[in-house]
Amino acid sequence: MSSIASRVARKQALADGLGSNDTAIKYNKQDFELLQKQCLQKGILFSDDTFPAKPSSLGYKELGPYSSKTRGVVWKRPTELCANPQFIVGGASRTDICQGALGDCWLLAAIASLTLDQEILARVVPSGQSFQENYAGIFHFQFWQYGAWVDVVIDDLLPTKDGQLLFVHSAEGSEFWSALLEKAYAKVNGSYEALSGGSTIEGFEDFTGGIAETYELSKAPPFLFKIITKALQRGSLLGCSIDITNSRDTEAITPMKLVKGHAYSLTGAEEVQYRGSTVQLVRIRNPWGQVEWIGPWSDDSREWSYIDPNEKAKLDYSADDGEFWMSFSDFLRNYSRLEICNLTPDTLSSDEVHKWNSYQFEGLWRVGSTAGGCRNNPATFSSNPQFTIKLDEVDDDPHDGKDGCTFLLGLMQKDGRKLRQTGNDLNTVGFAIYKVPDEYKGRTNIHLGPDVLLRQQAVAMSDTFINLREICNRMKLPPGEYVVVPSTFEPHKNGSFILRFFSEKEASTSRMDHDVKANIKEHNVSEGDVDPGFKQLFSQIAGKDSEISPFELRIILDKVVSQRTDIKHDGFTLDTCRNIVSLLDTDGSGTLGLVEFHVLWLKLQKYLEIFQHCDSDRSGTISSHELRGALLEAGFQLNNTVLQAVVGRFANAQYAMDFDSFVGCLIRIEMLFKMFNTLDRDKTGKIQLDVMQWLCLAVN
Repeated sequence: MSSIASRVARKQALADGLGSNDTAIKYNKQDFELLQKQCLQKGILFSDDTFPAKPSSLGYKELGPYSSKTRGVVWKRPTELCANPQFIVGGASRTDICQGALGDCWLLAAIASLTLDQEILARVVPSGQSFQENYAGIFHFQFWQYGAWVDVVIDDLLPTKDGQLLFVHSAEGSEFWSALLEKAYAKVNGSYEALSGGSTIEGFEDFTGGIAETYELSKAPPFLFKIITKALQRGSLLGCSIDITNSRDTEAITPMKLVKGHAYSLTGAEEVQYRGSTVQLVRIRNPWGQVEWIGPWSDDSREWSYIDPNEKAKLDYSADDGEFWMSFSDFLRNYSRLEICNLTPDTLSSDEVHKWNSYQFEGLWRVGSTAGGCRNNPATFSSNPQFTIKLDEVDDDPHDGKDGCTFLLGLMQKDGRKLRQTGNDLNTVGFAIYKVPDEYKGRTNIHLGPDVLLRQQAVAMSDTFINLREICNRMKLPPGEYVVVPSTFEPHKNGSFILRFFSEKEASTSRMDHDVKANIKEHNVSEGDVDPGFKQLFSQIAGKDSEISPFELRIILDKVVSQRTDIKHDGFTLDTCRNIVSLLDTDGSGTLGLVEFHVLWLKLQKYLEIFQHCDSDRSGTISSHELRGALLEAGFQLNNTVLQAVVGRFANAQYAMDFDSFVGCLIRIEMLFKMFNTLDRDKTGKIQLDVMQWLCLAVN
């Protein structure tokens, strides 16, 4: 119950604007300004009990409490490590970031790239922090985490060995912003060890909120140069690297002065006229600030002598600064991988930058309701969450010369690094895109079933199903309306995800799901409508008082249902019987009289008919995936969120319902709808309760 309340509260908070970079969510509900003020008033230094200076914060295996690598670790504040510690000196730069005894070079490469754009870095490293003014041993940083920005508070106790920082440190030793940023990022991921191993693109995304795409340059599309050019026009962050084949290759320098296994930035792309022909060039930056390419178009190569001086100046040509030009063809031959982080519109303040249009949705795969697996599972596939995309305008300047609507679609799983600590892994995920049939266009208050999705082929799919944090593909489709179905490869796998959509032109997107509503059939029965045979039966079972209490009702229902062999049951609960009485007791006696019991009997006959119709395999139960159809037959249209709650409350360990659970489910839902409708006097779809009213209704 509390987890459902938390999800509802988070959804409402995000809808109200919380989670932007300007109004970041306070991680662990820690308020930096309040905590800093309290420490200053008390004259103490902050200690963070949510990420304590203890072995558990270092790691769980290689850096676990009993690991030899963590022996002798002492947590110290920068004020204990040098006489005059500084937060940032002269602006953040690449020399502030030196790797320590942790395999998080991917993270450091991302941080180093951010130092090239102080505006973007300022979103991650809030200003006004120092070891001099208002110093209280407390700092904070902001990261994008699965759809929302979070503000992360830390103390400045850092792990050291032999008096030296164990992990990230600055080159000259007295600057600490990078070490503190690494600690904050370790905190949101569970430990320092959780940061070991990864891709620069992950850091790019968590520092910008952007969406990343990766290109293997051995299989580069023919229009990649155009994609690079447009990405740079949009202010995207671009990184490239050369694969290593063994550990000896790590940061090995090739004869042409390129560094293997090293993260480079791609900062420019231009076409120049060279001896009567057009040559495509790219500008690469080595974060080291030295060791540059010595091949064609390098700083001192003869090719530059054939370039007009004005054009050379326009290319920002300079020497010995770690940045160099090379031909695009040489780039493809020498580098292995290109990573592009496309930024959200709010990241870029310049009106001169062409911006993406971006949209995002949070979603859940839950066993028994929305974890349908891929299309290989036709019985459950359509139960996955569904999202619509409406593409109206074609690209202005298509990168491949063909008309169409270009977009990026990214499917990101949550909390992968935290899962490692419990020995779990990410799901294998992907997505499929289908055309919305004409009869459903413009509608979002529906959930497309197998009769729609399985009768057509997907118009586009993710390149593969894979167990990565995010899978992202660049796609182009004709104008039209489409439905995206994200899924795990296998059915019945729990997971949380973010679906993100970046389009070149404006588009409309929405979650596709049923409206929540009920069409409850009322049985207007008087005593004269009751068959004499039923009256006689009621007299026999009701006893002298002609009333049936919840306790008596339980005995009666169990006896009736136990005589059937075509349905499974394990006995009605007293809670269900109390709900039945509460729903049908019109005179407030707390029992059922003749007419009320007759109405119940009519309901049970209808419920049995629905149950048998939806029990497609004649197992005597209905699966949770069959439940959606059964609820519709009973008059209840629920969306995925409510359906997940219903399955969690009424299904068994195999995510199925026997007949008594099914009856309990329908009775409870009808009662809740009627309670809401009674209180919603103005029919606004909303009600307001005080705590006493809420508790009375909740325990009823």
